[in-house]
Amino acid sequence: MSKNLVAVEKFTFKSREITCVGYLYQVKNDNQLPCIIMGSGFGGTQDTPSIIATAKSFAQAGFAAFTFDYRNLGESEGQPRQLVSIAGQQVDFLSAINFIKGQPSVDGKRLALWGSSLGGGHVVSVAAISSDISTVISQIPFNGFPKNNGRSLKGTVSLLRAMYKDLKRGKKGEPPFYIPAVGQEGELAVMTSEEASKTIAGMQSKTWRNEVAPRALIEMMKYKPSNSGGQVKAKVMICYGEYDKETQGPHTMELIQSIPNVEVKSYPVPHFEFYNPEVRDGVIADQIVFLKKCFPA
Repeated sequence: MSKNLVAVEKFTFKSREITCVGYLYQVKNDNQLPCIIMGSGFGGTQDTPSIIATAKSFAQAGFAAFTFDYRNLGESEGQPRQLVSIAGQQVDFLSAINFIKGQPSVDGKRLALWGSSLGGGHVVSVAAISSDISTVISQIPFNGFPKNNGRSLKGTVSLLRAMYKDLKRGKKGEPPFYIPAVGQEGELAVMTSEEASKTIAGMQSKTWRNEVAPRALIEMMKYKPSNSGGQVKAKVMICYGEYDKETQGPHTMELIQSIPNVEVKSYPVPHFEFYNPEVRDGVIADQIVFLKKCFPA
């Protein structure tokens, strides 16, 4: 088989009571491979073009890559749909680690985590409690909501009303009050910018939906991966954007400073540019260099 021909295999695994779906990307050979377990950002799914391209690049570089959908999203089970659960997604990450390390083609003693945006925060939090993980790549990581998000007072009030309306519906057992994950400036959405909208337009997939249950933002208000950064024993690479308005510099610096063993790469781009091929390919190349240092042949 050609070294560039990536085999993709579908798996299901249990995350407590939920059945999750994942895909293993690898170039088949006779050796067990180091494996990168990959998690997407807020409301993201594993079949978006950027996640697939990143997983294939890691596989072509000589690693195995395991993507998966968090509960309530994509191909994985869980109700209500399109609900982002911080605690649940961390459990899903831990379950994915436990599952993939037992696969015959994977070297269970050489495991890494990769995450982007909200997933970039999760990989730090999960590495702090998982002794199986020796390497982490955290890309444009979430570490708390930005204080200056460019949203007007009227827009902020509208979003807060949507969050608590959805929370009340959830407590009553009613269907969620969905809002878009990404919208234009001035629209009611979790992330609003022209840059975000343009990028998302190129990220369509079979399972990704531009809607979320906004009650998740209440849980996210309390979520600071830097609080557990000091417990991370793994080698960590953080890749961030110098013009990022979604995961802003002060929070990223706080996360960097919390981690004992960290390598940092910055890029002169905003948040969503990391998903565009012309930026993404360079970022992946840097990440592969880091992985090869951590997992020498």
